[in-house]
Amino acid sequence: MTQSKSWLDEINWDANGLVPVIAQERNTGHILMFAWMNREALQLTSNSMQAVYWSRSRNRLWRKGEESGHVQLVSEIRLDCDEDVILLTIDQVGGIACHTGRHSCFFKTLQNGHWLIDQAVIKNPEEIYKHE
Repeated sequence: MTQSKSWLDEINWDANGLVPVIAQERNTGHILMFAWMNREALQLTSNSMQAVYWSRSRNRLWRKGEESGHVQLVSEIRLDCDEDVILLTIDQVGGIACHTGRHSCFFKTLQNGHWLIDQAVIKNPEEIYKHE
């Protein structure tokens, strides 16, 4: 008996078993962040419809909002035409996606050869991440 192919098998994972993921805000279309997922993270995200990523720096699963409370509620999961990039359409709880306390991780814009910050800090990261 042949086992059917899983939807996870249709993804072109990189050599480290990861796929890049873009989180796009559902109601505005703004790109809030970029991250990585492994198979387990994507399966957990699909099951719970809350974003779970793979943290390369921590070398472990990272449930978005596990420390900050700024979870991402997933409304849709899409795969691109090359089957090597995931797009999550999300609702960002608390309005903060970035660990810097900003709405989006993409808060720098190139102008005249310099990076300018065009988003204010919504909440000080020291208030968000209480490290003991």
